[in-house]
Amino acid sequence: MQPNTETAPATDALRLADRIVAGGAPATAEELLDLLKHAPREELHEAAHRVTEALAPKRFDFCAIINARAGRCPENCKWCAQSAHYQTGMKCHGWVGTEACVKAAKDAERNGVGHIGIVTAGRAQSKEDIDALCDALRAMKRETKVHLCASLGLLSEEDLRRLKEAGLERYHCNIETAPSYFGELCTTHTPEQKMATLEAARRVGLEVCSGGIVGMGESDEQLVEFALALARVGAPSIPVNILHPIEGTPLGTRAPLPVARVLDSVSIIRLANPRAGLRFAGGRPQLPDDDARRAIYCGITAGIAGPMLTTPGPDYADDRALAAEAGFDVSQPLRG
Repeated sequence: MQPNTETAPATDALRLADRIVAGGAPATAEELLDLLKHAPREELHEAAHRVTEALAPKRFDFCAIINARAGRCPENCKWCAQSAHYQTGMKCHGWVGTEACVKAAKDAERNGVGHIGIVTAGRAQSKEDIDALCDALRAMKRETKVHLCASLGLLSEEDLRRLKEAGLERYHCNIETAPSYFGELCTTHTPEQKMATLEAARRVGLEVCSGGIVGMGESDEQLVEFALALARVGAPSIPVNILHPIEGTPLGTRAPLPVARVLDSVSIIRLANPRAGLRFAGGRPQLPDDDARRAIYCGITAGIAGPMLTTPGPDYADDRALAAEAGFDVSQPLRG
């Protein structure tokens, strides 16, 4: 008997993956929505994996964050425990100071983390705040070799230029969700203001980092819109947060996002952003290791280690082992 050499016909999901890998036209909203609504899940996930294997970074990049000023934020983001609009019981604190930032950077470097970000609650920064941040960045640059990032709200081009001159390399500002859905979740600032900040960061020569949160009630259409909005941003680093419902916030009573939807979300974001580093971020501890492996298979290629802002984060070693098991280089590049 002759062996059967026929192969199964390629599915729409795999045809799209092959087109992306070959450098053809990027995924359209119509294609991604059709896959999300109709493709068998294993085919959607396999398509995302195929793109990840061919085009995404092969080094699993790790970063850590410094919760440098917490709480009393005037913005009304419905997901956030730091908003002054909601009673969440979170502990607030002011600026932690240069010494604490340097210590955190040294700890990150010792734990094999390549990037560290200074993160502050609040809409923006005063001149005095920028002065203090520049002092901290200069000291961190002088005393460590980790790459320096920051997430400081809606900043002006002049503020961003000063921070870059002090040693900042990458600026983070999440677009959070589909632009059409953002106004349902926050009314004190707009997606356009976020985009203006990212554009200003690019103009002064900073890399940008921008992602968002899945599980905030977005529809299939809005998930696809979010994924393609991230593609327009073009950030090399995309944090993928999974909503961690926090009591006291308007989203505090939402059910945890099912793992299947997490994997679908990662897959759609990957197909829309073939070369970006998709980063495990907030909500990662909700995923058991087996599900985290599946998320890595579908497109996660980076992570945040250590404590998050208002929720627990993975230990420095937690995802390194999973990434190495999946074949990633887990060594971290440091500044020369």
